[in-house]
Amino acid sequence: MARKKHIELVRDGDDREVSPLEKRGGGGGGSAGDGGDRGTGGGDGWQAALRPRSFDEYIGQRELIDNLRVSVHAAKQGGWALDHFLFAGPPGLGKTTLAHVIANELGVNLHVSSGPAIDKKGKLASLLTSLGEGDALFIDEIHRLDPVIEENLYPAMEDFRFDLFIGEGPHAKAMTMQLPRFTLLGATTRMGLLSAPLLDRFGFHWQLRYYELPDMRAIVKRSASLIGVAIDEDGATEIARRSRGTPRIANRLLRRVRDFAQVEGDGTVDGTIAASSLDRLAVDHAGLDSLDRAYLTVICERFDGGPVGIEAVAASLSEERGTLEEVVEPFLLQVGMIARTPRGRVATAAGFQHMGLVAPSKAPTGGNSPQGRLF
Repeated sequence: MARKKHIELVRDGDDREVSPLEKRGGGGGGSAGDGGDRGTGGGDGWQAALRPRSFDEYIGQRELIDNLRVSVHAAKQGGWALDHFLFAGPPGLGKTTLAHVIANELGVNLHVSSGPAIDKKGKLASLLTSLGEGDALFIDEIHRLDPVIEENLYPAMEDFRFDLFIGEGPHAKAMTMQLPRFTLLGATTRMGLLSAPLLDRFGFHWQLRYYELPDMRAIVKRSASLIGVAIDEDGATEIARRSRGTPRIANRLLRRVRDFAQVEGDGTVDGTIAASSLDRLAVDHAGLDSLDRAYLTVICERFDGGPVGIEAVAASLSEERGTLEEVVEPFLLQVGMIARTPRGRVATAAGFQHMGLVAPSKAPTGGNSPQGRLF
């Protein structure tokens, strides 16, 4: 199968395909080597400038990357289309970046859309019929696809065909359109919301985890070099350990610290300027922001550590339940500061300690007890 150059295709307001250069006005965005942030005003070009283009450039998630590399190389050598893959994990861990890397490694076009954007069968038909042989279709937030749209996706994934009706009423005619062999790359932050039939049609489900500190430090240093920011080891470490194990947050904090270093220093990011800048931005040493700390404060002080229902916490904070479940809780659960029980949320001893409070004897340890777990 002939391989093509990787060109990301996106949709503009007129529902036509445009290349990134055309969409940004003929090359306004910077490339990975020219400090894209300075030429884009912090827009889409900033993310494109820092996005890895190959498996070799990708930092972290080594087991996942090694397995993906085997699958991609096998597809290239055998001349067949790559299996459909699903990437799951919290926001900002690199699901979209992996789709770009895979398409670039295969040398095929990448067509990008999202679950909420495909709200009509005609839009799905437009996407599928625009695919070329071996192309990759990336659907972000795929769990938000309408059930009717999802069912029309099944034959496209399995048999590479699309069924539709022409006309209405008794004169409607059924038509089957053959599609080129393509690869569907799905991304979701809530895999539990995907239906079993859709999950079964993916060749494999890849789970992205939060990044370890050494990987986060390497990501910060790489991003700093790409945008022309001088940073030392202490500065990179300080930003990395406050980034919640998430590259997207690390890149965002790097830009903010760079601003402080530029205005109040000599432009070099060291440990001192990084720590003072992030303290002023209300990001503490564990990466918790003001909303995270408010969440812990409500559970620890107002509800005596819990258990407490999520609705009660949301009402106390005047926040949506979905915001707490999707933005706040995943990291707090990961680091063992809260626990979910059948009766509600509970603050662990680690959560009390982080807030400078004495934990009650009933509080779970959060996995940090020197005695360890019994089971």
